[in-house]
Order: sequence, then C-alpha cells, then structure tokens
Amino acid sequence: MKKSSFVWYPNTQMKEWDSFGEIKSAKGVWLTDSKGKKMIDAVASMWCNVWGHSNPELVKAIINQSKKLQHSSMFNLTNEPAESLGESLVKISPGMHRVFYSDNGSSAMEIAIKIALQYWKNIGEKNKTKIATVENGYHGDTFGAMSVGYVPEFFGKFRKQLFSTVQFSVPNKYRIPKGFTFLDYQNYCLDKIEKRFSKNNDIAAFIMESGAQVAGGVIIYPKDFQKKISQLCKKYHVLFVLDEIATGFGRLGSMIQYEEQKSIPDIVAYGKMLTGGYLTMAATLTSKKVYDSFLGDFNDWKHLFHGHTYTGNPIAAAIANQNIKMYQRNKLIKKIQKTSKVFEEFYQEISEIGVVGDIRHKGMLMGIELVTNKDRKTPIHPKKSINKIFFEEGRKQGIYLRTLGNIVMLVPPLAISENELELLLNRTIQTIKATIPKII
Repeated sequence: MKKSSFVWYPNTQMKEWDSFGEIKSAKGVWLTDSKGKKMIDAVASMWCNVWGHSNPELVKAIINQSKKLQHSSMFNLTNEPAESLGESLVKISPGMHRVFYSDNGSSAMEIAIKIALQYWKNIGEKNKTKIATVENGYHGDTFGAMSVGYVPEFFGKFRKQLFSTVQFSVPNKYRIPKGFTFLDYQNYCLDKIEKRFSKNNDIAAFIMESGAQVAGGVIIYPKDFQKKISQLCKKYHVLFVLDEIATGFGRLGSMIQYEEQKSIPDIVAYGKMLTGGYLTMAATLTSKKVYDSFLGDFNDWKHLFHGHTYTGNPIAAAIANQNIKMYQRNKLIKKIQKTSKVFEEFYQEISEIGVVGDIRHKGMLMGIELVTNKDRKTPIHPKKSINKIFFEEGRKQGIYLRTLGNIVMLVPPLAISENELELLLNRTIQTIKATIPKII
C-alpha cells in the first residue's frame, strides 16, 4: 500500500484513507499491485479499456509514433495521424462531417455546447439560447458539463454557479411513478418534451447520453425513446447533441450507439475507448449543416474560438487509428454481443441476494442497485463510504470495483473473455454477500 503526502485523489474523501494500493503492472484484464496481488479490472480503468492492459499492438503504435513526432500544434499545422483518424471517425459515424479534437470527455462536451449555442448565432437565430437535458444525466466535471449533466449528489455545492437548463425526466423501469404503466410513463416524458419545445422557440439544443445514462445509475433507455426525442428535435428545429463518451465504441454492444438507436444527431462526442484506454483523447463531431454555419470571412467572426494545447496529439491519434483497425479486424462488436450474454446467465443468482433490488444491463455494462427493502425499493445509504466498503471487499475477492452511490457497476474491458467474465461475476456475487453486514 502506498502512502502519499502529495497526491489528492479523485472523488475521494481523503480522511477515510490511510494509504492506497499501488499498481505496478497490468496485463489483459488483470492489475497487479506492489505486493504481487492480482485483481480483475472490473471498471476498465474508469470505463475506457478495450483490449486489456499491455496489448502489444497498441504499445507498438505508441512507440513507433513517439519516434517520429511526439507533439505538434494544430494551430495552423496538422499531422498525419490526426488527419487519418478524422477520416476514420467520419466514415464510421453516419451523418457526421467534421471532427474537432480535445483531451478528454468533459472538454468534448464543453465544445459541443459551445458549437450548439454559436450555431444559432451564426445563422442569425438569436432567440435560441437555452439547453435542454435529461435529469440525472452526466457529461463531465467541468462547469459547462456540470450544467448540462447535473447530478445533485455530485454537483450540488456548485448549483448557483452553473447555467440553467431545461430538464426532463427519463423513464426508469425500476422506479415508475404511481398510476403509470411503463409505456404510459415513457409517453408522459415525451409529451413533456414536446410541449416545452412547442411553447417557445428558445431551445438551442437537446443534450443526452446515447443509449443509457451511465454515471446517473445505469438507466437503459426503453426502445425508441432516444429515437423519438431525435424526431422531436428535428420537428421543432432543435439541435440534437449526443454524448457517446462512455456508451459508444462497443460498451452497449454497438460501435456507434446512435446508429443502433436510429437517431442521427447534429453533434456527437466520443472519448474514453477512442484510444483503447491507453492515452487521453476525445473528439466532437458535427454534421455538415452545423460545420458550414461556422464558415465565412474572417471579420464575420463566425469561427469557433476554442483550442487545446494537445489538440490532435499525434501519439494519441496514432493509437486511436490502430485501435479502430483492431475493432474491425477482430470483429470486436460481434464478440461483445456474444460475450455480453454471460451477464444474463447470472441475473437470477444476483437478484436472489437479499440487498439486490434491480439489475440493469446492456452490452458490457451492468448496474446492480442495492436496497434495504425490496418492496419499498429503499436505497442503501451506509454511514461509511459504500465505495470504500466495496473496494476493500472486492480487493479481498481479487476484483477492482467502484460503486456509484448504491449502484454496483461492472464495466470490464470490452475484450474480456467469457471465462474471465464468469469469474468476475462470481467474485462480484461473493463481494456483495460479504458486504451485507457492513452496509445494512
């Protein structure tokens, strides 16, 4: 265990921890700490790892590119890996035309917000200034991202500093309001959106995660819900902006999640798995209509005033290019669709655990909601950090787990084998059972 006097760790109450496990090496789905103990990486190093750790092809891509060009600004210059990646991303993203690079998912969403708001100004529609979002969505930890992805538990202390948004409910099958069927509640949510769209012509963009809310509790959208929102956006001339940072590139079982959802956006953001989880990089893609609105004479001031030091970093772009080639060559999406069925085999065993209220799963993502009373669906809220409880017990069982509130999340590397996934699920079951005396 590593005791640090200098590092401030993310999303951590530092007073709770005396020391932190130091990872010395990793291979495949396994992390190895300084004591030689191995753990399955059940969170894919914060939802981004695709092929497992120390993949030789990705490591080689880093080495080869680092010998030629480590970094060069994209302010008035370009580099071949970034250009090649842009072409590949447009090819696999229906309806998209141009790519704007950034360093991380929060930044990619900040860029999406800026583009969406400026688009309407560029075409002379000054009344469209509001952003619509869904409740409990998550798009990152910067101020713009917090505003459009407001999770009260995370960001309540900053509420007064965030810009206001128009928020709508997302139908959660586990928590349906009294008097509604699930279908009724879906229609109710959609009706609310349409009524607001038709009331005032002031909504610039509707922003949502594509396919599911991840950090908001692993809420899988019902069939056609996202598609119908996209249709409402087109009907009422609202830009449709999708966040595929955590849900695209195979996490939910399809390469481009909005393609499966039949809901082509005006703007989409990618990140996390873009480089296979090896280097930080993100991308914001737009349609031709949106891109063209930024064209004009210099003194028209229509261009996008945004840029990052490491925009289009050639090493990150080179590994992203190799990563996309590997998806195609190894038919990873088909493999994910097959492997993900292993989760289904464990539904009953998990649901029979006394504290498990609901299981939500799609592709290579599972959320297990823990409750104190199955009939009342009362969320578990122990006095001690539930994340710390599960981390410590998971480490004993040989898995690296993180929870989000009362949700145990399984987000393994996408290329995990069926045998490894079975092992992960069995160890997760043992972990949940072992924590019961500590969380109730």
